[in-house]
Amino acid sequence: MAKVASKLSGTRVLLAMLTILLAAVIPAVILPNLVCREDRKLDDLGVVPAFSLVDETGQAFTEEALRGHPTIVNFIFTRCDTVCPITTMKMQRIEDRSRDKRGIAVKLLSISVDPEHDGPAQLAAFAAKYKANPERWRFLTGKPADIKALVEGPFMSPMDREGVTTSGAPNIVHSGYFFLVDGELKIRGAYDSNDVHRLDQLLHDARYLARTQRDGYRFGGT
Repeated sequence: MAKVASKLSGTRVLLAMLTILLAAVIPAVILPNLVCREDRKLDDLGVVPAFSLVDETGQAFTEEALRGHPTIVNFIFTRCDTVCPITTMKMQRIEDRSRDKRGIAVKLLSISVDPEHDGPAQLAAFAAKYKANPERWRFLTGKPADIKALVEGPFMSPMDREGVTTSGAPNIVHSGYFFLVDGELKIRGAYDSNDVHRLDQLLHDARYLARTQRDGYRFGGT
């Protein structure tokens, strides 16, 4: 009888330990995965309209290149010696952090707010400086009026010239925000690039869109 009681006692201990283990594992592992799979409410800040610009290779680049995958958009110019190097390094960091299987669908797009100077050659040199992967990160220029309409229109960002900096470079006031565009060309958020937590949220939201929008479009056009 003592041996039977001992076995029963041992079984109860094992069951108790298993119960405690499951109680710890379910909230820590299973529930977060379920939460991540839930639909999330992102902003709807309007739609990117039709546009026709050129990229750093001199090839035409239109809004159709943004379909089917999330795209992170920012604004730069190659002669900028103030905020642009910083924001471009932050974009570079995003590209580095999203090279895994789930993040690779996230694309990046930098639009020059100095199109009078920044032609494809200047943008290509700028892209090479930051080791931008052309399969994921592109740079755009075009007619000044077309750039201005896109930047100040749907992206609601300034691109005003206010003299020159101490180095002689033009002082072009432009947004330091990064924008998230989904595969249906909707602008789903604006993120302050000076806020590290917002940049983390940006990548988190982009990954979410990448999981839910995979239509097989090639970046730069079909």
